[in-house]
Amino acid sequence: MPLTPIRKDQLSKVGVGVQRPEDVVVSRDGRVWMSDQASAAAEALPDGTLNRVGNAGGAPNGNNMDTEGRIIIANVGGLDGQGSDDSGVGPVQRLDVDTGEIEVLADQIDGIPLVASNYPHVDSQGRIWVTHSTSRSGGDAFSGDPDGFLFRIETDGSLTMLATEIEFANGITLDPREDNAYVCSTTGCHVLRYPINDDGSLGEPEVYGPQLGKSVADLAAMRPLSAEQRGELGLTDGCGFDQEGNLWVTLPMSNKVVAITPQFEVVTMIEDLEGEIMQAPTNVSWGGDDMSDLYIGSIRSDYVVHARSPIPGEPLVHQR
Repeated sequence: MPLTPIRKDQLSKVGVGVQRPEDVVVSRDGRVWMSDQASAAAEALPDGTLNRVGNAGGAPNGNNMDTEGRIIIANVGGLDGQGSDDSGVGPVQRLDVDTGEIEVLADQIDGIPLVASNYPHVDSQGRIWVTHSTSRSGGDAFSGDPDGFLFRIETDGSLTMLATEIEFANGITLDPREDNAYVCSTTGCHVLRYPINDDGSLGEPEVYGPQLGKSVADLAAMRPLSAEQRGELGLTDGCGFDQEGNLWVTLPMSNKVVAITPQFEVVTMIEDLEGEIMQAPTNVSWGGDDMSDLYIGSIRSDYVVHARSPIPGEPLVHQR
């Protein structure tokens, strides 16, 4: 199937009224759940209303789902000082969507408090891979210092540190065969690929594909930039594979979604430089009977964006 770009007039709003919908996860039966700072997760109902569940505190960020239908939440509340009172400022949490009960899966690793858990990914063994962006807050968070890391929550609840010294570790996914882990390095403006060894450890990383644009370490420096100048920025956020092996990557500062092909070509799939409907895209998620319903999260809008994808998304573990 061709990687046909999606036009702005093919985008629509879903879940209007949600607060800080960084990410979307679609259940096997088609329910659309968005991260929601006013609760823990909000379901976008067909009639346009929201079903808000739980109270995560902090800032629910990346979310995913296990095979039992529970939502895994990476809480990034420590970045803006909005920590959860009962579970630390940036924990990994698990939400029961039927009861609203929230369980803390991790609030520290190796003595390091979790203040900016960014994104979780559940593998076929039920293990949860989690990126932690930084231990700094405010404007220092994007300084480019490599203090981000990747860890894993094992099925017995123990924690394994997998990779360190990542420049603002952000979105993560595994390829379908789970041979490699892919981590978005935001200030690095690229995606890192880590080979997964037989024992579950990771090999040395390599940059996957080209640099996706210019970097800006000081967020204040972006304020005077025009939309056209922002369009040259390559700060990465979330990523996910379609069924043709293309890795879709969101570029929130430039209001773009691009795809890295298996041949390392970069195709701009969606571009909305002025932010007319897609504002600061943060993650890509697929769902629906044919896995062609594409949802794009955002930290700047009060809705998520929907479009029909030219290529179906690769089903996540809970969708298989």
